[in-house]
Amino acid sequence: MPKLVIVRHGQSQWNLENRFTGWIDIDLSPKGIEEAHAAGKKLVGYTFDKAFTSALTRAQRTLDIILDEIGQKGIPVEKDKALNERMYGDLQGLNKDETREKFGAEQVHIWRRSYDVAPPNGESLKDTAARVLPYWDGKIVPELTNGKSILISAHGNSLRALVMHLENLSKEEILKTEIPTGVPKYYELSDDLKVVETKYL
Repeated sequence: MPKLVIVRHGQSQWNLENRFTGWIDIDLSPKGIEEAHAAGKKLVGYTFDKAFTSALTRAQRTLDIILDEIGQKGIPVEKDKALNERMYGDLQGLNKDETREKFGAEQVHIWRRSYDVAPPNGESLKDTAARVLPYWDGKIVPELTNGKSILISAHGNSLRALVMHLENLSKEEILKTEIPTGVPKYYELSDDLKVVETKYL
């Protein structure tokens, strides 16, 4: 049976500073580095054939640390911006509290938590899914179909788009779904890639 593990990168410096990060290439915080090592320790004993990550440093570094922890630095790794975090447009770099003061808490909540309302010059979760899922179908599904075990290190919203697809969640359900930083989520899949079992490790 194909096996898939997804991991949201460890805490970034801008997560720590409560800023909208999006496509800005911010590295892990010291806590994020610890979270990546902890994720790796949870995956000791798991074997992967290939890994996928985004074009952003925080996801790539999390993946590097995990592969180092599990002694699998030599596996093929594919990096692509299709797996990048949601692009927050004009909100990128802004402190979330200051953004609420500027635009109003209700408007910021709509931008952050609605499925299909994008912030100014940014992406909604629906927009994010529109680039994640074709990449999933074109690049990752063929590997899983061939029985490969796959590890994905990416971001809160790119992974939420994928979780929505895998677990067949509604728009309402995915809005309540949080993906913690640095905690691997394991999927055992049937041959036709339906979820047989899923759990956080």
